[in-house]
Amino acid sequence: MGRNFKNLNVNPCKMCVPMGAVTAFYGIKKCMSILHGSQGCSTYIRRHMATHYNEPVDIASSSLTEQGTVFGGEKNLLQGLENLIRLYEPEVIGIATTCLAETIGEDVPAIRHKFYEMHPEYRHVRIINASTAGYAGTQYEGFFRALHAIVSQVEMQMGHNEKINLVTGYLSPADTRYLKDLLAEMELEYILLPDFSENLDGGHEKDYNRLPQAGTSIEDISLMAGARYTIELSHFVQAESSPAQYLWEKYGVPYVRLDLPTGLRGMDALLAKLVELGGRLTEKISKARSRYLDAMVDSHKYNALGRALVFGEPDFVQGTVKLCAENGLVPVAALTGAVCPSFKTALEPELAAAAETQFVSGFVIEADADFARAEELVKELSVNLLIGNSDGRRVAEKFGLPLIRASFPIHDQVGGQRVRTIGYEGSLRFLDRMVNALLLQRAETFREDMYRKYYKREDDHAAARPKQETDRQVLAESGLDAAAMLAKKTAEHPCFTCGGGKYARIHLPVAPQCNIQCRYCLRSFDCPNESRPGVTAEILTPEQALAKYKRVKTDMPNLKVVGIAGPGDSLANFAGTSETLRLIREFDPEVTFCLSTNGLMLPMYAEEIIKLGVTHVTITINAVEPSIGAKIYEYIDYLGTRYTGEAAAGILLGNQLTGLKYLAVHGVVCKVNVVMLKGVNDTHIETVVKKVKELGAHITNIMQMIPVKGSAFEAMPLVSHKDVMAMREKCGQYIGQMLHCRQCRADAVGTLNNDVSIRYRSCAKSAETASEKNLQRVAVATKSGMLVDQHFGQAEEFYIYESDGEQAHFIERRSVAKYCRGEEVCDEKASRMEKLLHAIDDCGSVLALRIGDSPQQKLALMGIRVITTYDRIETAVNKAVRGA
Repeated sequence: MGRNFKNLNVNPCKMCVPMGAVTAFYGIKKCMSILHGSQGCSTYIRRHMATHYNEPVDIASSSLTEQGTVFGGEKNLLQGLENLIRLYEPEVIGIATTCLAETIGEDVPAIRHKFYEMHPEYRHVRIINASTAGYAGTQYEGFFRALHAIVSQVEMQMGHNEKINLVTGYLSPADTRYLKDLLAEMELEYILLPDFSENLDGGHEKDYNRLPQAGTSIEDISLMAGARYTIELSHFVQAESSPAQYLWEKYGVPYVRLDLPTGLRGMDALLAKLVELGGRLTEKISKARSRYLDAMVDSHKYNALGRALVFGEPDFVQGTVKLCAENGLVPVAALTGAVCPSFKTALEPELAAAAETQFVSGFVIEADADFARAEELVKELSVNLLIGNSDGRRVAEKFGLPLIRASFPIHDQVGGQRVRTIGYEGSLRFLDRMVNALLLQRAETFREDMYRKYYKREDDHAAARPKQETDRQVLAESGLDAAAMLAKKTAEHPCFTCGGGKYARIHLPVAPQCNIQCRYCLRSFDCPNESRPGVTAEILTPEQALAKYKRVKTDMPNLKVVGIAGPGDSLANFAGTSETLRLIREFDPEVTFCLSTNGLMLPMYAEEIIKLGVTHVTITINAVEPSIGAKIYEYIDYLGTRYTGEAAAGILLGNQLTGLKYLAVHGVVCKVNVVMLKGVNDTHIETVVKKVKELGAHITNIMQMIPVKGSAFEAMPLVSHKDVMAMREKCGQYIGQMLHCRQCRADAVGTLNNDVSIRYRSCAKSAETASEKNLQRVAVATKSGMLVDQHFGQAEEFYIYESDGEQAHFIERRSVAKYCRGEEVCDEKASRMEKLLHAIDDCGSVLALRIGDSPQQKLALMGIRVITTYDRIETAVNKAVRGA
């Protein structure tokens, strides 16, 4: 069958036309916008604008329904205008039409006329309508259509004045404020259209005013026809949408179009025109230019590293490309989502000159582009820097590239409304951000690149892969993409498919500690012939785990998966877990890694799990309501504090769901285990399954509780196998179900239907087990509970750990003020230093970020070793005990 080719934008590099119109209307004083269309359009635009500008954004809607779509939306719009005036009392109303209103052919000017006939008392409110069908362009076109509608529908004063019209495109409020300051500095009278410097970036006020109080007033707009000149800061605006063109054709106001004043040439051109019009070139402006020139000199030696992909609105892309080119940074790709015929012609000389200077062989300029195309170009053109709005973050994350966020929208960081890209100062900041991103990228990678180039032998490439190299990188070298890699590994994972008898797995018991207490669990019992989670015959060190894996791999060619499932929690013992995975990855680059966890520490370790190459994770989630979770979990130990009841359940459930979502978004295949507990969560499981499906789970495993003698639920009546199957069938309509679980031991070996772990127990008989080693006690000065991050002398408490050098176990938190080891040292007269020293006098080592000479000498006399570091607590404690 032949391929079916069609025009298709995948993740378009643009926003809709009405969004641009609404943004333009927000630059008009006491103006409110109403969208003639469905309610969802206004909600979508409010959300985008509010998260970018970090200001409340009110947008009304005529709320067209099916009836209005069929019979016309005149009634809705008339009622909407009436309600809007009554609630907000605006001086101006901007009507923007959506796809729906444009498709059914609504005559908005006629509806506006009818509204004035019906409500003559509202004739003082200026109603302006702009035709802004979403399918007819991007927010760029919508922005200028709204500006054209404003100047063409406002009644003009015909008398001549000395003002200069300055019409801008899609700038940030910070850029707009800069233009106002510049014109004031140059002592020029001006009319700025639009002006959202305050409406979309205001200060904190005691009372919220729903109506924008700042912006360009209708009175000022009415003077634009008598101005002596118009400067329009846009290269690509179409003639039919250009306010400058309209003012020239209708009123004879001369005009010039200039590029955005980004970079040296753009800003010089604007200043030259303003001086020509009588503006005063001040020392302040000259110093700003000199400072930008100095910044260009400072950074020029680094800029040749850059291969940038610039995307966004056409004017922004052109200004950024010119800034890059004049600084020696090569923009190898320029993309815009707008349909812009002159885009390539305007930018080609810039990219060609920059590419020729740095001996770059190719570059691409495309309009009507999407992010699927951006991904292709990143690979084709060796892009190492992305410049544009935050919609490009997924491309940046996928390829591990820095993204310089600018223009609209910026959703994943605050301060989008304060990003400056124009003027000498704005260009300087913009350039600094680009160069610093390149320098940081080089600092993180160049040593590895040099090592591979000059020192690494080809014949040991596979055996000595970098510690953090992931399965995706490994399989990428064999031509498989991430999706194919995950599909292959999932098909070979016996727990995620029904291939229980075809592929083998090995569970390595390197994680003895657990940070929660489930009421159905007890880990102190082990029967050699029992199969249930938490059971193991021995605890292995990472080195012993590697030796065991090598032996089993030799015996079992079908061994595909290494899992860590306890006997405690894999993330409560992360130092041992991560070291085990690292050692095995170095030995076997193609092995599949799988972790089982209760999820309490997932948000903390999710990123590191991904870096370690873990592709499959199983999370046990028994409830998504704290009130139910409180019945299942006796307590949790989280960041040095023990929690019980609903507080414990709330923390656990929040971390489980957050961690699940993060892993799923980043391509990790997640299975969720649910233990069905009669009278506790059996009626709640369907809710659990729906929630984990929503967050990206791949499959769920609903299973019967295994009663354990001595546990709190020892005598709980069990749900029947029939009940479990009925629940699986019920939940199967939402997500795939695992039907072949064996509830394996923490040291299981072999296929699911043939556990041969008994053959491989005590693989390292000569080595000490953790329980046989001498434990040492370590005191840690920490603020976060995660890192050694506090000065010794500032500590109000210490975290006390015990370790054998391989596994670190949290003991307690000791308050310096409350800790007492005898009345003779704990009276009120004891100094703070005495209390610090006596609080830890039973420890062999103390870890702190910094420590003074005096306490260090006193600790040495007490025989306590002092180590200053900034590291994860468990890692630092184990290093201290090993003497590393």
